[in-house]
Amino acid sequence: MFLMSYSGVSRDKKKALMASMKELGILEKDILEKFVRASGRGGQKVNKTSSAVYLKHLPTGIEVKIQKERSQALNRFLARRLLTQKIERMILGKKSQEQQRIEKIKRQKRKRSKRAKEKILAEKRLTAEKKKFRSIKPDITDR
Repeated sequence: MFLMSYSGVSRDKKKALMASMKELGILEKDILEKFVRASGRGGQKVNKTSSAVYLKHLPTGIEVKIQKERSQALNRFLARRLLTQKIERMILGKKSQEQQRIEKIKRQKRKRSKRAKEKILAEKRLTAEKKKFRSIKPDITDR
């Protein structure tokens, strides 16, 4: 399998990546992988080798490009890990937004406690007092 070619990565990390990809339903056939030349420092070596890895998950359209390490194999691993993290964030983000919306509706529908009602009524009384003073006009005849 593709994970066996990652030199410099421990077995536990490889297994964890495989498990998270399987859990999220990310298949290797859905990933478009390209190797491109890295940019930045490195001189002649960087200009000759294609060590940067570009991945695109076709169903979601999420793209990742990594050139952190000099090794192509290590960059392949890091790119896949970043891709799974992005997809996981996208999936869980939608769920959490939906959950927040449902919880907001529940809070709005929930009956207020006695203490909360009293607090609201006390605030209403204060604003009523303020409004009473607005209707009283000052007496200007003293001048």
